[in-house]
Order: sequence, then C-alpha cells, then structure tokens
Amino acid sequence: MNVVAENIGRKVKFARNVKGLTQIAVASQMHMTQQQYSRFELGVYELNYQQIIFLCKLLEISASSLFDV
Repeated sequence: MNVVAENIGRKVKFARNVKGLTQIAVASQMHMTQQQYSRFELGVYELNYQQIIFLCKLLEISASSLFDV
C-alpha cells in the first residue's frame, strides 16, 4: 500500500469523525459506495482532484493539511 495514501486516509477519517459523519453519509454525498469510500480511508483507493476538493469542503479541512506528511 501507498504510505502517503494511508496517511491521507487517516487524516480524512479523523476529520470525518470530528464532524460526526459516517462513511455512508460521506460516500453518499460523493456519489460512491461506502465500500469505495472505506478503501480510500484505508489508503487502497485514491481520489481524483475534484473528489479531494469536494471532500475538503465537506469536512472543512484544507487540502494542504492532507498532503503535509
């Protein structure tokens, strides 16, 4: 697995939990399945730029905070 992707996934999971959102809720808003979203948080699946921007807005985090590894 990609270490950078794993670190980003952990940061997103933390931000999602802080916001009190479930994987299902976030996945639904991103038009993907919960399984796809779960694979992203685990670092197995990588999002495209548009998905990252959308996710950052949804979770109220900066993209730079995700890539600061």
